[in-house]
Amino acid sequence: MLFKIGFIPVTIIDLIDIAIVTTIFYQLYQFLKGSVAIRMFTGLLVIIVVSMVGELLGMSALTWIMSSLKTVWVLAFVILFQPELRRLLVFIGQSRLIRKIVKVGDLHFIDEIVQAVMELSRKNFGALIIIERDMSLKSIIETGITLQAKVSKQLISSVFNPRSPLHDGGLVIQNDILVAAKTVLPLSQNPSLDPALGMRHRAAIGLSEQTDALIIVVSEETGMISYAENGKLVRGLTESMLRKKLNEVFTPKPQGKITRFFSLSTD
Repeated sequence: MLFKIGFIPVTIIDLIDIAIVTTIFYQLYQFLKGSVAIRMFTGLLVIIVVSMVGELLGMSALTWIMSSLKTVWVLAFVILFQPELRRLLVFIGQSRLIRKIVKVGDLHFIDEIVQAVMELSRKNFGALIIIERDMSLKSIIETGITLQAKVSKQLISSVFNPRSPLHDGGLVIQNDILVAAKTVLPLSQNPSLDPALGMRHRAAIGLSEQTDALIIVVSEETGMISYAENGKLVRGLTESMLRKKLNEVFTPKPQGKITRFFSLSTD
């Protein structure tokens, strides 16, 4: 026991329990914030608090009503929050912690990205594709338009078609999901950059200076494929060079026995 609040003893387990529950509710709030579901979530919390207060104060009638409705609450929660629960499960599955423990075995989407980039290059369609790694790109994603779609050659090509309203800005990819399009990137202020570089290349370098993301750029003028990483721009990529780089990003070499043990992918 660490200390007492009145007659209630508080242990280290109690503090850990409170911290975990607080974190869960905070993350849920952050996930639902700004959506219609946050109102339903708030209403549900009010009902739970009223139920707890009634039980603590010994209000038998209120406690009986709330206890009788517990099963209904569960069903109502699943029905009302079905879309949000689905998105939450996808969000958890894409979290960096899960990605570190269990690596994705099916990397078919790499082919989709490569084929899309090569097609954009042949057509001289400008493109800016941002691939998230360990650092969160939430602030960048929030500037764009949400997609939440599976990576596909057709969809990437459609986004960067000059006639598409989404072709300006960056397309963010998390694992095998196209998260957002038309995102706004910070421009690099590096004075040593080639003055001939366009806005796309400067934006790619700017983001790579601030995050660990890999940013693929297709030039609208020449069709040349480049990538920015750690503040540096590598230009003139071939299809094999691009594929090799993407494989490095999505299939990092396992480090340590624990990582090798939990890895689900094969060499």
